Amino acid sequence: MEEPPYDSSRPMPDIAVAYSYKLSNCPGKSIIGVRVSFPPDGATPPHRHGSCSVSAYVISGAVQNKMNNDPMKIIETGGTWYEAPGCHHRISNNASKTEPAVVIASMILDTAEFERDGMGALIQIDEEYR
Repeated sequence: MEEPPYDSSRPMPDIAVAYSYKLSNCPGKSIIGVRVSFPPDGATPPHRHGSCSVSAYVISGAVQNKMNNDPMKIIETGGTWYEAPGCHHRISNNASKTEPAVVIASMILDTAEFERDGMGALIQIDEEYR
């Protein structure tokens, strides 16, 4: 499967915090849920999620996904993946040019980091795409 380079002319997804909870069994940690709503042909630039541990679930549609140097995969509705802290999310695209896709990502990180940096603690776009 050919891996598409990032194309900044593609529409960006809408990214919004869906929930935020302090974890009572893990003092100093929070879990943040982020809803990523890709329009048709939407794409995010290559990025990382800092110190977050991330699990993601495709609610609808299908996404192209590439982590680090692993092969690109298409993950369809009901599919999941995990990103370890520092993982390089190189491709994160809607796989369809005509249908939307929605992903929910659950991120665990230090509460103080999220309170200090907000969305900046959750996603860091690669320098060359900012």
